[in-house]
Amino acid sequence: MFHIILYQPEIPPNTGNIMRLATNTGSTLSLVRPLGFTLEDTKLKRAGLDYSDWVNVKAYDTLDECLSSVAKDRIFAFSTKGALRLDEVNFQQGDTFIFGPETRGLPVDVRNRFMETCVRIPMRPQSRSLNLSNAVSVAVFEAWRQQNFAGAK
Repeated sequence: MFHIILYQPEIPPNTGNIMRLATNTGSTLSLVRPLGFTLEDTKLKRAGLDYSDWVNVKAYDTLDECLSSVAKDRIFAFSTKGALRLDEVNFQQGDTFIFGPETRGLPVDVRNRFMETCVRIPMRPQSRSLNLSNAVSVAVFEAWRQQNFAGAK
């Protein structure tokens, strides 16, 4: 369905939740090192993961290495500094979504690479950004909704 990229994720339970989300939406998940945890971390497993949640997960040493393995036609970076609002984007099956680390978001150089497709999730002006796993869920479910939840029962 979609390809989710977590750029240097730091918090194991967030990644565990996103792994389960990917499985439930038919998406794939890529992790770009360095990670703030090991893939054997018990906190990942505490997220209630089953073996099937690991099937579509791959880790890469660099963002470029990761991007070379996915379709690059439509890549969206997600940031509180994005110019496009989530509801203004017409998503398509196969789109790639990049999210930054929990404590600092996507670095400027990554945001600049995808400046024209940098998306923000609307929120109140004085609010802190959403938790990473919540932000990924909001984005993926909006994109999937636009596909009429293809493949869902």
